[in-house]
Amino acid sequence: MALADGGYQVGELAKYYLPGGTQIETPDYEQALKETSVLLQKDEVVIYEAALSFGNLFVRVDILKKSGGRIEIYEVKSKTFDPSEKSLFWKKGNADLLANWRPYLEDVAFQKHVATCAMPGVPVLTYLMLVDKTAICDTDGLNQKFMVKKDASGRKGIQVSASLSFADLKGPKLLHAINVDGECAFLYSEAADERGLDFEGRVKLFSESYENDKKIMPLISKACRGCEFVATPEDLAQGLKNGRVECWKSLLKGWSDDEIMGPTVLDIWNYRGKDKLIEEQRLRLTDVTKDDFKIKPDGPGLTQSERQWLQVEKFQKHDSDVYFDHEGLMAEMSKWRFPLHFIDFETSMAALPFHKGRHPYEGIAFQFSHHQVSENGKVEHKDEYLNTNQGEFPNYDFVRALKKSLSADEGTIFRYASHENTFLNHIHSQLLADSSVGDKAELLDFIQSITKSKSDVVKEKAWEGKRAMVDMLELVKKYFYAPDTNGSNSIKYVLPATLQRSEFLKNKYAKAIYGAAGGIPSLNFKDMTWVQLKDGRVLDPYSLLPPVFADIDPKAINLLSNEDDELKEGGAAMTAYARLQFEQMGPEEKGAIKRALLKYCELDTLAMVMLYEAWANWA
Repeated sequence: MALADGGYQVGELAKYYLPGGTQIETPDYEQALKETSVLLQKDEVVIYEAALSFGNLFVRVDILKKSGGRIEIYEVKSKTFDPSEKSLFWKKGNADLLANWRPYLEDVAFQKHVATCAMPGVPVLTYLMLVDKTAICDTDGLNQKFMVKKDASGRKGIQVSASLSFADLKGPKLLHAINVDGECAFLYSEAADERGLDFEGRVKLFSESYENDKKIMPLISKACRGCEFVATPEDLAQGLKNGRVECWKSLLKGWSDDEIMGPTVLDIWNYRGKDKLIEEQRLRLTDVTKDDFKIKPDGPGLTQSERQWLQVEKFQKHDSDVYFDHEGLMAEMSKWRFPLHFIDFETSMAALPFHKGRHPYEGIAFQFSHHQVSENGKVEHKDEYLNTNQGEFPNYDFVRALKKSLSADEGTIFRYASHENTFLNHIHSQLLADSSVGDKAELLDFIQSITKSKSDVVKEKAWEGKRAMVDMLELVKKYFYAPDTNGSNSIKYVLPATLQRSEFLKNKYAKAIYGAAGGIPSLNFKDMTWVQLKDGRVLDPYSLLPPVFADIDPKAINLLSNEDDELKEGGAAMTAYARLQFEQMGPEEKGAIKRALLKYCELDTLAMVMLYEAWANWA
């Protein structure tokens, strides 16, 4: 949703690069076609959201320009590109299109197909209008001049500030139009796909199936892992449907609904051989053998292949016991220095920069949480930072606050996944390029002291800080596995599994001690009981939080957090920040979102503390 809102802004900005056009406002097909047809009678015209049709095919074109007897189609995307790349859309050797660009190119190729059929004999040129990630914004507050708003019907649109001027847009262009006629030609001439269909064949199949409301038989692939139509037992009882069952039932004869919804090869963590297993019709985890993994022991802890086989083997043996490498983890713990610090960042990216001198999608660090554990076991929520003010670039203040929070001692610092290290690398690069920061040297030294340099982010000399953060995710991968995480290493899954098995955590957090007088100090909770049971199982602590958005189903938030991917991990918070920046809302709604963000981020670092406490108790 956050990225989609940014897309609205980019779409509106594109109109200023092709100005003087007429907007087709109506959502009605016939009326839109009629208005477009009238405008196309002119020799020279620019149309926003033009409607074109041919037979049972219909498209709305972001920007259509008619000039010099030809038609130009501009498909506007908020995706970035680097102008220095010579073969932007092509794999090495130019024999095939890159998979990450293919959906965008197929989109514009379909629009060209319809336009060419609707206007035979008229030359049709196609362009993708993309965000130049190397461009530097020459306008302060450009983002805030394109505010997302909803109309009375709930439809989103952009309200352009009256202060937007010609001067705001005369600098370096953030968007560039790239001709893709060659890519369209490649798609039209491409060999038949797995269904035996070429481009026009697919268009015919899809359009006729849509028109006749006829189901297209699915194909099982690793993409099914990300199916968003997830139904719980409660949903099914209400008559809702599970997407995987709907697709697979007709293909897997003899499979029960429970088997389809249960663990399959799609759930094997980070396994690249899923398509091969599917092709060999080995979908059940019981069909997988040790030989399917090239297992290579390598030093302390589990390797990736060892962990993958451990997951499969425990399922096959109906073994629900936790794997916990006491010796390996104790060796790691012996290196740690008290007090221990657990930190978590929430970050965002905006298509249109908030400040002059910034690049599109330049990273913004707007929030952190910090828990501390002393050598005597005392836990406290030590510090936090949150800046959601519209138009402010918070990164340097963010690092200053983090430096103040962590510089009182030399204790070990923990993160979960690579996100915090990567983002501090980004801010390091921002500081290097900024001559206006008075305490620049101090901030750079601090960042280098707690991070490892990443070659894909920083170009200067490599470093590894003496207090470089310890990644708890890597510790989980090497030394800890709970079968009920179903292969996921997300802390949103690891925490409930750990709570279920740790008597220490159950006894401690079943009491209302969190945020209580004489209990564990908290900045956002009061008298909180984190261990709550239902049917004998510990409830997921994240389910006890207030929703970040009252108007979003909590299951949708869960979908943003179901893998190790960093974007999904911070999906809810990133969306919240985007809404606070892009949308017009009242102080009550803003306040509710901020309070939810603070609680959400605090639980992220408390989850890390709980994981440490369980390990320390078991070890």
